[in-house]
Formats: sequence, structure tokens, C-alpha cells
Amino acid sequence: MSDICQHLAHITHIIPDTKHVCPECVALGDAWVHLRTCQECGHVGCCDDSKNKHATKHFHAVGHPVIASAQSGERWLWCYVDEQMVEY
Repeated sequence: MSDICQHLAHITHIIPDTKHVCPECVALGDAWVHLRTCQECGHVGCCDDSKNKHATKHFHAVGHPVIASAQSGERWLWCYVDEQMVEY
């Protein structure tokens, strides 16, 4: 990858949260597919394959650009702004 995402400087919460729930889906009584963790504030939200897409909604609401997979064994970051994945 020749152009590394410029938004990696926003990362302050590198460890994916291990709560294993999407709190917003729980509050709605809905299910989710996979979880994502905001790397700026630690917000946990469901992925875009989930009905509610809470991780993406968090990005649109607050502008935190980088998320990580919270799935066991997955080690990647996604930048919404650059639409770029970075494996770590």
C-alpha cells in the first residue's frame, strides 16, 4: 500500500472493545452481525452488514474516521474518509 491513511493519527483507542454487544442494538431489541470499535473514542457499534449500521452512523454523527474489527482474530482498521483498510 503506497498511500497510508492520513487519519491514523486520530487513533487513541487501539484495542478493540471486548463487550461483544452493540449497545444501541441491545437498546432497540435488535441483533447485529459483527462489531466495530471506534479508534478515537472506543464506541462499539454494529457493522454495515447489520440492520442498524451503528458503527457507520457513529462516524456520520461525530466524524471519527477510523474503526477496527472487534471480532476475535481479525486485525484490521477501516478509514471511512479514505475508504481504506489497514491490516495490523
